[in-house]
Amino acid sequence: MTREHADVLIIGAGLAGVGAACRLRDEAPGKTFVVLEARGAVGGTWDLFRYPGIRSDSDMFTLAYDFRPWTQVQSIVDGDAIRGYIRETAAQYGIEDRIRLHHKVVRVEWSSESAQWTVHAVRSDTGENVEFTCGFLFCNTGYYDYDEGYTPDFPGVERFRGTVVHPQHWPEHLDYAGKRVLVIGSGATAVTLVPALAEHAAHVTMVQRSPGYLLALPTADPLDGKLYRFLPARLAVPIVRWRHALLTGFAYQVSRRLPGVVKKVLRRRIERQLPPGYDIDRHFTPRYEPWDQRLCIARDADLFRALRAGTASIVTDRIETFTERGIRLESGQEQEADIVVTATGLNLLVAGGITFTVDGEAVDFSKTVEYKGMMFSGVPNFALTVGYTNTSWTLKADLVAHYVTRLLRHMDTRGYQVCLPVAPPGKLPSAPFIDLQSGYVLRSAAKLPRQGAARPWRLHQNYPRDVLFLRLGPIEDEGVVFSQVATEVAV
Repeated sequence: MTREHADVLIIGAGLAGVGAACRLRDEAPGKTFVVLEARGAVGGTWDLFRYPGIRSDSDMFTLAYDFRPWTQVQSIVDGDAIRGYIRETAAQYGIEDRIRLHHKVVRVEWSSESAQWTVHAVRSDTGENVEFTCGFLFCNTGYYDYDEGYTPDFPGVERFRGTVVHPQHWPEHLDYAGKRVLVIGSGATAVTLVPALAEHAAHVTMVQRSPGYLLALPTADPLDGKLYRFLPARLAVPIVRWRHALLTGFAYQVSRRLPGVVKKVLRRRIERQLPPGYDIDRHFTPRYEPWDQRLCIARDADLFRALRAGTASIVTDRIETFTERGIRLESGQEQEADIVVTATGLNLLVAGGITFTVDGEAVDFSKTVEYKGMMFSGVPNFALTVGYTNTSWTLKADLVAHYVTRLLRHMDTRGYQVCLPVAPPGKLPSAPFIDLQSGYVLRSAAKLPRQGAARPWRLHQNYPRDVLFLRLGPIEDEGVVFSQVATEVAV
């Protein structure tokens, strides 16, 4: 069995993992590091998902790294562009030779005696078991299951004579041209898929149990183009990035404080996109408040254009059962289809489903309390990147990566070997780590870490505050204990 040591071991070579490696190379140049990636390519989510129309709802100015800004005018771009950006960054910053593809981490073990992690991985290409040791473990696996998407147990699905696919496992050569397609779901994936499929399918129907909030935005914002045209890059780049970060943050804060106002604004914008008499109450009026779940984006109003053109339609109802020809709804209506796409969500998975032990004791993350939105009580020398849910993932991922490099330099300067987060006093808090009402979060809420009532144990969805807190705030505080050897602390 092969064994390799690195000062820092990064798990995941997606958007966050590549960014973390670049940060580490530039801001802690004395540290050795290795990146382990379970799949056979760099790109993470943006290499895995290949369904038609795949893109991000986040603008590329904030989805891109702050150390390698996005300078094109297009703001909302497709998955190919994002994947290319990640791979170009890895090549430009010279970290490709640090990435080990086909290395799936299955188990990690912390030893207080040696003050290091032992990382057990399996090579998916050869079946070989491999081991690594490291002083600090940095997990950038996202928060969902890469192996399996979520599909409800639909009655009668085995009777359906057509094809059923989940967007997470889109068949490379699926032919939907001229076919009748049903897309089950109302989230970002469905909103992206429907207009993309409608370009070639005979007809696409989005079948939703209940509506979600939707906002039409252009691919390119005219103001961004003007800023890039008339200002030097050194001024335009940070202005555009901060403009988008502040706008999305402001929209979120207004949604939480004045939901009624935001509902009216969103409804008026939808009314302008649809013909008179369209049943907006039924198909575009959610039962929840804005930003209880993520706000979906219709790029260049593509979904609305498909609805107006008659190449797509929306049905709001519950599915009673699949039939041989399609699905039957509780209203009794039958929707016939050749292809059914179950855009029904994801399965949450903390730290990639890796088994953690600390000195032989299994770690139950649901019994831990998050520290600074990235570390967990009782788990030494470990950080997990979880991006923002209300704005670009990378805004938070950049802050986490920068903080980890600060932390490592701080430990080196003071001769510390161990950084151990501790829980706040009192009983275990009840608030979950991810504060959304989306189905994929609610299904897994009991498995998630907790967050406390105040910093440093509280996770704030506020980029400007986090910039001050994580970039300029103290490394040592009441939520963490440092030592040269492992310290036993009640957690």
